[in-house]
Amino acid sequence: MNEILDVENLNFSWGRNHVLKDASISIGENELVAILGVNGAGKSTLLKCINKILTPSSGKIRISGDDIAQYNLAKLATKVSYVPQSVLTSFSMDVFDVVLLGRRPHITWRISDKDRDMVSETLRYLGLEDFAFRRFDQLSGGERQRVIIAKAIAQDPCLLLMDEPTSDLDLKNQIEVMKRMREIVSDTSKPKSALIAIHDINVAARFADRIVLLHQGEIMAEGTPETVLTEENIAEVFGVTSSIVEKTRYKPLRVIIQDEIVKSEEE
Repeated sequence: MNEILDVENLNFSWGRNHVLKDASISIGENELVAILGVNGAGKSTLLKCINKILTPSSGKIRISGDDIAQYNLAKLATKVSYVPQSVLTSFSMDVFDVVLLGRRPHITWRISDKDRDMVSETLRYLGLEDFAFRRFDQLSGGERQRVIIAKAIAQDPCLLLMDEPTSDLDLKNQIEVMKRMREIVSDTSKPKSALIAIHDINVAARFADRIVLLHQGEIMAEGTPETVLTEENIAEVFGVTSSIVEKTRYKPLRVIIQDEIVKSEEE
């Protein structure tokens, strides 16, 4: 399996705060990988380093074998799309035009019929066709988030980076978005993968091929949901007790969080 993303010994610090410590992960073609960890574990920082929003102090990041240090932002945008935690910009334009911005890295002289068709298909695929000519700045927070996800998909990258993409969505749309991401990544007609930072352990267990467990800036565990989501790992990373309902033929693995808080040795 060819690698879409290869991160090798990545380090990043905010002053004296060492946020990422020799983080190394790889993602193959048609893989959906979820990053789990508490707030401040380094999930968002890792995604921003891959997208060149932040510059790591050391380490290598390769996309399809190429060191991203060789890419300018325009070139990187043809390979990688990014969905942030929250949408701060209030575009005063129609939803169709906001999603069309995702095609900008591929547009040379003018917008083509292919670009418009891809935007229309993406809006239809995510159930947003009724929003196409509504003003983006008049949408709710959850509606805006879905539009930004559509923009990232229309960008047609080989790697989708998503930082808590379902945080502003209601339960139904959380599941719908993750189902669509699962379908996109599973389509072997075009190699495409996703790295998604997420809080919901059970959503990660249901949709991810692999899970990366970040703890205090280090990758504590990495592998299938069955190997990573253990009672011991959850207690150490999240500080709570849990019970695991094992995966069956018809149901994904489920984590049931208990009421008990795990006390650290310092306490």
